[in-house]
Amino acid sequence: MAFGFFKKKKKEENKTPHYDPNNIRITDIRAGFFLEYDAKTWEVTEEYEYDWGDNEFSYSFLLRSASEEIYLSLENEGELEIALTNKIRLIKLGEDLDDQIAENKRPPKTITYEGVKYYRDNESPGYYRNTATTKREESIEMITWDYYDDDEEKTISIEQFGEREFEAYIGHYVEEYEFSNILPSSEPPIAL
Repeated sequence: MAFGFFKKKKKEENKTPHYDPNNIRITDIRAGFFLEYDAKTWEVTEEYEYDWGDNEFSYSFLLRSASEEIYLSLENEGELEIALTNKIRLIKLGEDLDDQIAENKRPPKTITYEGVKYYRDNESPGYYRNTATTKREESIEMITWDYYDDDEEKTISIEQFGEREFEAYIGHYVEEYEFSNILPSSEPPIAL
């Protein structure tokens, strides 16, 4: 599952292709697309939707290459921000972190991971779903907390589903020009 970093992408009413086929951007990707990043070809294998209420949606994507997988999330609030993350075990962020969250209803204000200090920036309740397997009305309630380092180049996200189910992601921000050869799927888009 992806992270809930980015909350402001507006819901699209129509899931037919909405991109210029001569100028496909990273913001146009959907499950089934292919792209190049870091000298590797990646397939967009899954798409996740986050519903933050007030008609605010965000999407994240699972990308797979021949040897690894990463998650990609986009935010565009006047300026495009792109994050790539990897899923990590919550215990790596603190041995008793799950207990702290259960007791305090949120994680600590700061987390140190691999010598880098991260600061909690926001808390966002919402609903999550895998767009290929879950109907919008069957979305799962969740909450996410986002953390950033001093330079706001690295990020950690903690997601909670139910009382004691957690997922954690660590990553960094990248630039749109780092992605190339974005190609759509030959399959028609899934109607949501």
